[in-house]
Amino acid sequence: METSTGKTEVKVEKSSQTPLPKLIDLGAGECIPCKMMAPILEELKREYEGILDIVVIDVWKNPFEAQKYGIRVIPTQIFYDVNGQKFVRHEGFFSKEEILRKFKDAGLL
Repeated sequence: METSTGKTEVKVEKSSQTPLPKLIDLGAGECIPCKMMAPILEELKREYEGILDIVVIDVWKNPFEAQKYGIRVIPTQIFYDVNGQKFVRHEGFFSKEEILRKFKDAGLL
């Protein structure tokens, strides 16, 4: 949503009442590795609905989010457990298998 100051505002709403393990992917629409990850993230959203919370943030449209998460490279993925504790941070392309392995290794899948 664009505000009167011209800044884009992002609302990240909880996708369920029960806390879920979460993956936040911070990237941009025109970034090549980000484009490669887009279908993977959409597939994970569909296949793991109600099991994992997958959030995608475009940092070019929302630069304050890049600053908030200390983004140096895109895409960056940040993994959180059900208590909201970060347990993995990864920079660059990440395959579906590698993403799922991180959740499995943490005992969250």
